[in-house]
Amino acid sequence: MEIRRIKASVVAETVKRLFIDCNYFIGDDITSALKNAVETERSPLGKNVLSQLIENNKIAASEQIPICQDTGMAVLFIEYGDKVVIEDGSFEQAVEQGVRSAYDEGYLRKSVVSDPVFDRKNTGDNTPAVIHTKIVSGDKIKILAGGKGFGSENMSAVAMLTPSKGVEGVKSFILDTVRKAGPNPCPPIVVGVGIGGTFEKAAQLAKKATLRDINTKNDDARYAAMEDELLEAINKMGFGPAGLGGTTTALGVNIETYPTHIAGMPVAVNICCHAARHKSAVI
Repeated sequence: MEIRRIKASVVAETVKRLFIDCNYFIGDDITSALKNAVETERSPLGKNVLSQLIENNKIAASEQIPICQDTGMAVLFIEYGDKVVIEDGSFEQAVEQGVRSAYDEGYLRKSVVSDPVFDRKNTGDNTPAVIHTKIVSGDKIKILAGGKGFGSENMSAVAMLTPSKGVEGVKSFILDTVRKAGPNPCPPIVVGVGIGGTFEKAAQLAKKATLRDINTKNDDARYAAMEDELLEAINKMGFGPAGLGGTTTALGVNIETYPTHIAGMPVAVNICCHAARHKSAVI
C-alpha cells in the first residue's frame, strides 16, 4: 500500500464540521430512545420533560444552534492509518485548528481554562482538545469526536477494585456511582463503563463508551446482559427525567473492556447527559 498524503486543512475542516454538527444535531439513537421513553415513562411530569427535550432538540437542529449551553470540552478518539502523511502542517495542529474554528464559527461556548487550579483563565477558543490516538494499519484517518459537558463529567468515578470483588463488586460500584450522582448529571443519562487495563485505560474506555450508539450492545453476551441489567436497576432508582422523578433515569449503559493485570480489576464510570454529543468521520 502506497503512502497517502492528506493536507492539514482537510483534517481541520473535518474536525470543525464534526464539532459543530455534534452540538447542533442530536444522534438518531438518542432521538429514538427519547421517543420510546415518552411512551414508557410512568410519571406525567417525566413525560412532559422528555417531550420538551425532544422539542428542544428539534429547535436546535432547525435553527442550527447548540442543543445545550454547555458545548463541552473537545475529546477525540483517532484511528490513524500508518500509511498516512499530513502535508502543510502537523496532525495535532490541524485538530486544534478544527476545534478552534468550530467553537468560533459555530458560536459554541468556550469552556476551557488554561490552568486547572490556580489561574483558571479561559483559553478563549476551547483548546486544547483531549486527543487519544491509535495507530492502525491502512491509509485512512477515522475521527470520533465528542463534546463532553461537565455537569455529567463531574459525576464520574474510577475504582481500582481487586479481583476478589468479582462481578457483584463491579456492578455495585457502577450503581453506587450513578446513585451518588443523583439528579446532578441532567438525566436521562448515558452511562459509559470501562473495565480493565490500567487506571487511565479504564477511564479512557469509559469515555469512549459514552460515544457508542446506545442501540448497540457489547459483543460479549455476558457484558451485553450486564448492560441490560444495570440499565434496569438504574431506572428503578427513580430520579427520572431532569431529576424530577420517574422511570427514565438512563437511556443506555455501554460497557467496554480491556485485558488487565492478574492483581487488578479497574472500573471507570463516565456519565453523560442525554445530549451525548458525538459524530464521526473517515478521511
